[in-house]
Amino acid sequence: MAAFLIEGGHRLKGEITPQGAKNEALQVLCATLLTTDPVRISNLPDIADVVSQIQLLRDMGVCVTRHGKGDYTFQADTLNTDYLESDEFMFRCGSLRGSVMFVGPLLARCGKAMVFKPGGDKIGRRRLDTHFLGMKKLGATFSFDERRAAFTLETGGLRGCYMLLDEASVTGTANIVMAAVMARGVTTIYNAACEPYVQQLCHMLCRMGAVISGIGSNLLTIQGVDALHGTSHTVLPDMIEVGSFIGMAAMVGDGLRIRNVNYSQLGIIPYTFRRLGVEVLHEGDDIVVPHHEHYQIDSFIDGSFMTLSDAPWPGLTPDLLSVLLVVATQAKGSVLIHQKMFESRLFFVDKLIDMGAQIILCDPHRAVVVGHDHQIALHGGRMTSPDIRAGIALLIAAMSAEGTSRIDNIGQIDRGYENIEGRLGALGACIKRVEI
Repeated sequence: MAAFLIEGGHRLKGEITPQGAKNEALQVLCATLLTTDPVRISNLPDIADVVSQIQLLRDMGVCVTRHGKGDYTFQADTLNTDYLESDEFMFRCGSLRGSVMFVGPLLARCGKAMVFKPGGDKIGRRRLDTHFLGMKKLGATFSFDERRAAFTLETGGLRGCYMLLDEASVTGTANIVMAAVMARGVTTIYNAACEPYVQQLCHMLCRMGAVISGIGSNLLTIQGVDALHGTSHTVLPDMIEVGSFIGMAAMVGDGLRIRNVNYSQLGIIPYTFRRLGVEVLHEGDDIVVPHHEHYQIDSFIDGSFMTLSDAPWPGLTPDLLSVLLVVATQAKGSVLIHQKMFESRLFFVDKLIDMGAQIILCDPHRAVVVGHDHQIALHGGRMTSPDIRAGIALLIAAMSAEGTSRIDNIGQIDRGYENIEGRLGALGACIKRVEI
C-alpha cells in the first residue's frame, strides 16, 4: 500500500488544468457497449476507477485502442457473454461502483445482465433501488442468487413507459437512459438527475442516433430506436477537481489560475466558495484565485448563520462538501455544513479535530466549523483516507498545516485524482508518495 508524506506550509503558485470528469467518464465508457461501431472518447482521466473500467471492457471482449493520453477508441462488435457471468467478473465489479452502469447497455444489447454488489467509496448506504425499479418498468425481470449475492436481469425486449424515479440518482438515471434508448416506444423519466454528466451522456447518445428531449431538465423523453452507431466524444473538465483546486488556492495559494474549466457547467460551485469569502475571479474560461490573507464567511440576508448543504443539480454537489469544510477551518466566522445525502461522509472530521480544527460534529449529517482566521495553524498528523473526497480534503488540510503529515490508504485518492502529487508539486507543494 502507498501513503503520502506532506510537508505543510508550502505555497502554491502558477496554473493548473483540471482532468476529465471522473463521473462522466464512467458513464460514457458504459455507453460504448450500445453499438458495434467504433466510439472514440477523449479527455479520459488517467485515474484508478477509469483504468479499471477500461480493463473491464477489454475483458468483456471490447476492442480498445489507445491513441494517446486520455484518447481511446472502443469497439464492442463482439462480447464475451460467458465472462459476464463469471466469478472473475463478479469480483471485479465488486471493487468498482461504476460497474453497475453496465446493466442498462447490456440489457438493451443482449437482453441479459448480472449485477453484483458494486464497490466504491465507503460513505454510507448507497442503494440500487432506482436502477432495479427503472429496469423493471422497462420490462426486465430479475432473480437473486444468494450464493453469489448476484442479481440476474433478463428481458425478451424492453418497452418504453412512463416512470417517476424514487430519487434523482445520477447513476440510476444514466443506467435507465442507456436502456431506454433502444427500448420499443417512448420512455418518459420524471425526477431524472440533470447533472452535467448526465447531459453529456445524453448528447453523446443523440450523436449515436438516440432521440432524447428535455436534456438538462428533470423530465427526459426518449424515443427508442433499433440501433445506434459510432461517434466521438470529449469528456468535460472535472468540476469536483476544479472545486478542489479553488479550495487549495484559498488555503495555501499565492495566486493560482485554473485553466479551461468550462465555467458555464460549474453551476453554483464558484458562488458557494464566495459565500465562504473566497475571491473567485472568472477570466475567459479560466478561474483565478488570488492570495488570501483572510476570507470571511458570509451570512444570510437576514443575518442568520450560514449553512452550506448539498442538493441534486443545480444544487451543490455533495462531492465538494468535504473540501468546503476544510476551507472553512481557516475562514473568519462559522458555518454549518449539512451533508444530507450520505450518513458517513463527515466521519473524517475527527482527523481535522486532531489537527487542531474547531469543529463540532452534531450528528452523522451535520458539522459546525468555527474558523481560525489563520490565527491558529493546523498541525500535521497521521490520518487515513476513507473515501475519494475526504482524502483530497485531508490532503488540503495537510498542505496548510505546520509540520509533516501522513495520509494512508491513498488508493482512494488515486481513484479520483490523476497524479495529484506531481501536478501539485509543480505548483510548489511538497508531497511524497511512499510504499508502506
